[in-house]
Amino acid sequence: MNRAPAGMRLLAGAGAMTASLATAHAQGTCRPPDDSNEAQVFGIQSVPLAYSGLGGGAVDRPGRVWAVLELSYLPSIDSVTRTPTICRPGKPAENTNPIDVFPRPRVGLVLPYHFSLEASWIPPVRVNGVRANLFGVSLAWTHAAGRTVSVAFRAHGTFGEIRAPVTCDDDALGDPASECFGGTKSDDRYRPNIFGVDATVALALGSGRWRPYVGGGYNRLEPRFQVHFVNSAGQLDDTRVEVGLNRGTVFGGLQWLPNGWLVVGGEAYAAPADAVTGRAFLRAYLN
Repeated sequence: MNRAPAGMRLLAGAGAMTASLATAHAQGTCRPPDDSNEAQVFGIQSVPLAYSGLGGGAVDRPGRVWAVLELSYLPSIDSVTRTPTICRPGKPAENTNPIDVFPRPRVGLVLPYHFSLEASWIPPVRVNGVRANLFGVSLAWTHAAGRTVSVAFRAHGTFGEIRAPVTCDDDALGDPASECFGGTKSDDRYRPNIFGVDATVALALGSGRWRPYVGGGYNRLEPRFQVHFVNSAGQLDDTRVEVGLNRGTVFGGLQWLPNGWLVVGGEAYAAPADAVTGRAFLRAYLN
């Protein structure tokens, strides 16, 4: 039987070892520190996704139901911050800016004892390569401190998943300098896992049609990101990225009540360590 030359056997062994190491890396979990670019990206993305109160809870009769359409601006992340520093060093900037506006429908219900419950669901419909299956929920307790002032204390959560070609989009697949070149467009999964508490103070001006409010809170971020990319050699990269962050938040807004069943409003919401977003919302009471 003919045997391959020693040099060829050595190269083959080195190639097998390299492939084995790449596979082991692809199946691992990366936990970057809080000051890494990866953690900064997660922090910025959490700001528009956080389930803010849009004015706090409701001081109303139990059983009243409302519906809300919220539109939040998704802050653009610069290319330097989008470039990985820990988990995939040397890789070009990730595709984290596929859409500019984040729509979220909500429904709410006034409960006894000044509590109110609100929930939202974004169904899994793909838009510009992004498919969200995202849920939000909050429980608020609201107290009228006189005729013109109300205070609300609220707990909230945002969970579910977003799938998008973050690691390797079409541009990266066509870039010979990218590790994505010649592969298959990635279908990466991002789970924001945002949980928090906040307090809001609202004021009714004049006849009560204009209601400014301000507040602040704390969010715990437990984002989980998983790569799903097949390279030009047919190898699957399913690297997981996990971060845990604590963030303070501040917000303020204005509501206009043209009649007894409609509310039009806007809000600025910020995690000072990360980003600021703007929200516009329309609330309609259904009974």
